[in-house]
Amino acid sequence: MTIEPEPTSHPVPSRRSSTRRVLGELPRPEFRAGAVVVLVIAALVVAILVSLFTSGGAVRTIGGVELSADASAVPAVTPGSTAPAGSAAGELFIHVLGAVAAPGVYRLPDGSRAFDAVASAGGLLPEADTSAVNLARFVNDGEQLYVPVVGEVPPGGGASGSAAGSPSGSQLVNVNTASAAELTALPRIGEALAARIVAWREANGPFATLDDLSAVEGIGAKTLEGLRAAATV
Repeated sequence: MTIEPEPTSHPVPSRRSSTRRVLGELPRPEFRAGAVVVLVIAALVVAILVSLFTSGGAVRTIGGVELSADASAVPAVTPGSTAPAGSAAGELFIHVLGAVAAPGVYRLPDGSRAFDAVASAGGLLPEADTSAVNLARFVNDGEQLYVPVVGEVPPGGGASGSAAGSPSGSQLVNVNTASAAELTALPRIGEALAARIVAWREANGPFATLDDLSAVEGIGAKTLEGLRAAATV
């Protein structure tokens, strides 16, 4: 009778040991010097871009006058396009033309001055007559700001940078009887705001006091304060 030898059992490798064996055979990742250089350059580029976008408006001198260029003051209307229906609260639309680099209609924040409008239009040209323009005055919504060249007589015969022929001395503008054109002689009152004053007056009757002008859309505390020395009821 033949006795067969019992089969020798071999241990089955565990899943963990198999995984270790496979992972151990894989090549370990190595950082190459070229990849590190690329990452450093990319970080520098991002830092430069962030610095450019977070830096405020620059101040530059044009024609002997420092002009602060506001990054948010972009052309609202370009030649051949249609003007916006109306300005939102806190916005002014100013038509800048004459001896400036880029004449056009520009959108500015409320409380802007003439030099802000000129800066938005690219600044003054070398031949601009800065003595004929009051760059420090406030501008009004719907206003046309004309910068003449040296020796030129501005349209209308007055100084283009002044408040459209502001009244002088004791000559006051009666806001209850003045026409829209006459109202534009008042400081910070442009054509659009003058039209709203006339419309309010026709709908509600004459103004009892100058303080009543605050009921007109677009007339705030600053505008009203500037009217006290130039207007009457």
